[in-house]
Amino acid sequence: MTTTPQNIVTYSIEDILARIEDKIDARFDKVDARFDKVDARFDKVDARFEKVDHQLMEMNQRLTKLEVGQAELSGEIKALDERLSGEMRAMDERLSGEMKAMDERLSGDIKTLGQKVDGISKRLDNQEFLNRGVAVAVLAALLAGSAKLFGFLPKG
Repeated sequence: MTTTPQNIVTYSIEDILARIEDKIDARFDKVDARFDKVDARFDKVDARFEKVDHQLMEMNQRLTKLEVGQAELSGEIKALDERLSGEMRAMDERLSGEMKAMDERLSGDIKTLGQKVDGISKRLDNQEFLNRGVAVAVLAALLAGSAKLFGFLPKG
């Protein structure tokens, strides 16, 4: 058997480690680039969140202002309601007083009118009595005159 010379390759460990290190560094550079991209995206997301936070704070401030305004309006409404209730009570009392005064005046006027009607009715009764008396007298005179005219009564 013949032996063929074997090729022996000798590398130093330093060269091998340097190559491995270069490959690892290249991979880390790629990973670092990806992390940089992710960091940029997170920065964008953070900026958006900051915008959203700012808008939420503004909305919170507006809601606070609305709540304060609502409380003020509620207080003003209560004050107006109390004031109107007081005015309505005062008007009611004033109208009640005026109605009582009018009622008393009308009662007095009605009594006065009743007395006047009684006086007029007495006068009318007297007038009717006189009118009847005159009518009876005229009728009696007519009957007597017609009886005398037609000869029902003796000539005397």
